[in-house]
Amino acid sequence: MRIYGVDFTSRPTKQKPITCLACSLNRSTLVARSLHEWADFESFEHLLREPGPWIAGLDFPFGQSRTFIENIEWPDTWSGYVRHVAGLERASFRRELDGYRAGRAAGDKEHRRATDRATGAVSSQKLYGTPVGLMFFEGAPRLLSAGVTIPHVRQGDPDRVVVEAYPGVLARALIGRRSYKQDTRAKQSQAHAEARRDLFEAVTGEAGRKRYGVRVQARDLDLAHDPGGDRLDALLCAVQAAWAWLSRANGFGAPADVDSLEGWIADPGAHGADA
Repeated sequence: MRIYGVDFTSRPTKQKPITCLACSLNRSTLVARSLHEWADFESFEHLLREPGPWIAGLDFPFGQSRTFIENIEWPDTWSGYVRHVAGLERASFRRELDGYRAGRAAGDKEHRRATDRATGAVSSQKLYGTPVGLMFFEGAPRLLSAGVTIPHVRQGDPDRVVVEAYPGVLARALIGRRSYKQDTRAKQSQAHAEARRDLFEAVTGEAGRKRYGVRVQARDLDLAHDPGGDRLDALLCAVQAAWAWLSRANGFGAPADVDSLEGWIADPGAHGADA
């Protein structure tokens, strides 16, 4: 089975590309095959339309919280509100989210999905810091347009399956809350490098196999030396995609009460056991 792990960005450039790790899964062994870095969205769109069978773990939020959707009165289906977002310009999308926050009390401005609360992820309305709101804006409409299947969210081509990945919950499960990446060169440290090395050793070792049921072979590619962590995150996304594929007979590993309006993160931590 072909497995892709994709570390996404809302504004790809040569300096900060979309990073894709192509892998193969044979029974429970995941082998990293090739690394691709894309400075444009077109290459990502091409991947989504590549004939299957394959499954991809994509590092951006696929949905918004039910609370937000209901309060802002966007369409009450995933396809409906993503189609609404696809019709907005980037600036218009920002204005809608900014306007929503402006009229609300402190602590009630940004809402997290059930899967965000379970895994420790931030709200997908967030536009500052790591702008996952803009990642949703750029990513989710492309999923809708490509006609892929998102388990429990949207039925599309059954041979092209995507699941929402979140490397942070995987990393915390294996090395705790140690910081392992930094885009700003002046802030990159030996501690980050050591954390990446330890995370790579854990995910390719017994700790990763025990948690995800996947034996990872990735030593032929230079994945842990990237200070920004994009290449390593692509590997973590591929592991989460492989775990979901191995769990496909059990709903791809999704919680029993997954909300089809919000979507879900493909990780055992989405069940809330270790958030």
